[in-house]
Amino acid sequence: MRAFTRTLRPAVPRLTIAAAATAAALVFGTLAATTAQAASVATGDSRSVSQPAVPSVCQTLTANLATSNEQFSSSNEASPPDTSRIQNALNACKGTNKAVELTNSGGNNAFLSAPLTVPSGVYLVINAGTTLYATRVASQYQSSSSDTCGAISSSDNGCNPFIKVSGANSGIEGIRNSSGSQGTIDGRGGQSIWGTSTTWWQLATTAGNENEKQNNPRLIVFSGANNATLYNINLVNAAFFHVTYKSGNGFTAWGVRIKTPATARNTDGIDPDASSNVTVENSYIQDGDDGIAIKGGSGATSNVTIVNDHFYGTHGISIGSETNDGVTNILVKNNTVQGTDSSGNVSTLNSGLRIKSYPSKGGTVSTVTYINTCESGIAHLIELNPRYSSSSSTSNIPEFTNIIVDGLKSQNSASGATSIIEGYNSSHITGLTLQYVSLDSSSYTAQYAAVSTYSSSLNPSSGTGVTLTKLSSPVTSGSVPSCSFPSFPSL
Repeated sequence: MRAFTRTLRPAVPRLTIAAAATAAALVFGTLAATTAQAASVATGDSRSVSQPAVPSVCQTLTANLATSNEQFSSSNEASPPDTSRIQNALNACKGTNKAVELTNSGGNNAFLSAPLTVPSGVYLVINAGTTLYATRVASQYQSSSSDTCGAISSSDNGCNPFIKVSGANSGIEGIRNSSGSQGTIDGRGGQSIWGTSTTWWQLATTAGNENEKQNNPRLIVFSGANNATLYNINLVNAAFFHVTYKSGNGFTAWGVRIKTPATARNTDGIDPDASSNVTVENSYIQDGDDGIAIKGGSGATSNVTIVNDHFYGTHGISIGSETNDGVTNILVKNNTVQGTDSSGNVSTLNSGLRIKSYPSKGGTVSTVTYINTCESGIAHLIELNPRYSSSSSTSNIPEFTNIIVDGLKSQNSASGATSIIEGYNSSHITGLTLQYVSLDSSSYTAQYAAVSTYSSSLNPSSGTGVTLTKLSSPVTSGSVPSCSFPSFPSL
């Protein structure tokens, strides 16, 4: 049985900020000083996480198909031939803590399947040079919802995911060879939905233009899967979100390469939600929405580490927008964020470090620490935005507290690059500490924020309800990072 050693750490204290609507400038100044003294650094995942390993094999399946353009014969497209044999192998190996390995055979390098479920105690492993392709037949993803998969409506519940991981001690992994190639899962989002001339991505774009929602399938959903792993796998061309990890405790994503164009709408990279003890490490993420979106929409999320990752053309390393059940103890360390993808497409919402929410989906986001972040070609360098979307409700007003940016450098920023430092109102003030920050654009908008700075080129001091405290010493030792930006690796 695979297990990670869990080392419990002291609970991270939350910083509480109170501000009266009519507080005088002197009181705000005292509040800002208190914020600086009380700032505490996030510790992230409470487990001691190390690089995963590929488990021993329970069953090996060899490919019977070949393709060089994501296309298959009409008969295979209509009835994906590999669904039953993959699912039967996964079911047979349930509880063994071993792998069902997909591998190529001569010139045959492809598997074509309808949706699959990975049960507890088994791993789906894909060998280097081998690709598992998702069906293009929308009806094969159809959920029990009244929404129709492959159609546009006011909600987006019509599709089951391509792969659902439903049990503990399970996961999806690739085998990386000596040249750096690793196994691939291809959602074929840029190919037409079977029986139509519209691609999944075109459907998403049309839905956005009509202020509606597309019913597209997510690529991978982990649901209630404790101690789950995503390792050394390529995830490409998702029709919707690439990875959702929901309602679980213990998730490691390591060596993941997500490659989908920046122009493909709503193709989030990795989204933890209502979960705890999550690490995303040593991964490369390129997509058409958030690179990471940490959410607390259907339960609280806590103890998350995002470390040594690289982002291309995404909407940034994000928290939100659903934060109504709370997000806390988030450590984001040693990451790079570039505003264009590997093909030169500019992000459609070009952000770096981002916390977003709004009053019908808001809650408390607390104890978030960003350490040594490098940005290139970014438009919104720091975005703390409690009014991300319009809302007639004020039942869940966002509040961002104890946010620390420790070591941030931007270069070659987009024209008009700026930062957004905002709280919702005088009773919901954003508490932010900036230290060792070197930005090539110090432009900002700010309101209802108590900001403390040390060795920072960004010093927000104007705006309604904004106070600035210059610290005489840093909260922790640090420095401005020295930045280099790796190219997206070959798949």
